[in-house]
Amino acid sequence: MPILLFVIGILTNESTGNITGSGFLFLILTGLFQVIFGIKMLIDEPQDKNLQYYIKGVVFFFALWITNGVFLNYQIIYFILFTMPIILAIFFSIITYKKAHK
Repeated sequence: MPILLFVIGILTNESTGNITGSGFLFLILTGLFQVIFGIKMLIDEPQDKNLQYYIKGVVFFFALWITNGVFLNYQIIYFILFTMPIILAIFFSIITYKKAHK
């Protein structure tokens, strides 16, 4: 849904940006859902190494984001931060797929 809203907002060339902005907000909500669901899964199965790696990746992402924003301010780190949520989302999708098909 977020990508669909974003694409529709771009294709229709909407001047107010409501559709595109809604797409971005839904992306944030989707990421929040994944993090909360990942934490719950880790609480249920604390020995699962893949879930531990996922949560460590999420913590590293936010720590790097805050550190770079407050102290470092290197542009190359922002490019890394741009790709990390995509990688984390794919990794979490793989984890949930494997758990659903056990």
